[in-house]
Amino acid sequence: MSDTRRYFMHLAYNGLPFHGWQRQPNAVSVQQTIEEALATILRLPEVAVTGAGRTDSGVSAARMVAHFDLPAHIEVTGDAEARILRGLNSLLAPDIVIYRIREVAPDAHARFDAISRSYRYFAHTVRSPFTGGMSWLAPANLDFEAMNQAAKILLTTEDFTSFSKLHTDTKTNICHVTHAAWRPQGGGDCECECEVTGNPDRSKPTLWVFEITADRFLRNMVRAIVGTLVEVGRGKMDADGFACVIERRDRCAAGTSMPAGPLFLHEIKYPY
Repeated sequence: MSDTRRYFMHLAYNGLPFHGWQRQPNAVSVQQTIEEALATILRLPEVAVTGAGRTDSGVSAARMVAHFDLPAHIEVTGDAEARILRGLNSLLAPDIVIYRIREVAPDAHARFDAISRSYRYFAHTVRSPFTGGMSWLAPANLDFEAMNQAAKILLTTEDFTSFSKLHTDTKTNICHVTHAAWRPQGGGDCECECEVTGNPDRSKPTLWVFEITADRFLRNMVRAIVGTLVEVGRGKMDADGFACVIERRDRCAAGTSMPAGPLFLHEIKYPY
């Protein structure tokens, strides 16, 4: 019988105050902050937490999953779970929220067992005081239809070297994208959209989100893809040019990396 129990933790965080998910020697990370809070609440010397991904500095997560192991005599269920959640959220507020802790099989792995991940990148075309760096101010004449035509090419792409951060330790740049598209938020006829943007014109959308789903992502991949799609939207490149960027397998051929603040890890799916 195992002397430990494994748990999955479901959480969300505002990435702006942190230097990414992964623990670092001289900077505050999401992983380190959660590990220290768990150790404090559970009165243990340390608790190692493994996340489903490693978001970069400034990137947020609407949903992150992580796993950790505890001694078998510590059972996090029922009233114990509720008490631990209250304690954790008290320590971690306001930038991190833990929603749920559930026991899983001893060999379940938050990172390696995930079958897909989805990211969202937010943009607005009318200046607003309410975005707080979590949405990108896009040119009003950005051609989202042209960007969507180019984004379709991602569904038939395997090698994403052109969108990968240079000099990483990854063994392969092969990824499989199953969805990639821009869509309006509110459709341009939403009362809340007009309030958020301060725009009285409801004739066209002013809030947009790019959503992309894949089995895995490379470092900086989504921000590089969005930056290159923006080149298409500005009319500096067409869909054929976007395809050529991919075929060159050269990061220097792609567009600039977009700001981190508007990027969110949105969803992680598992086969169980």
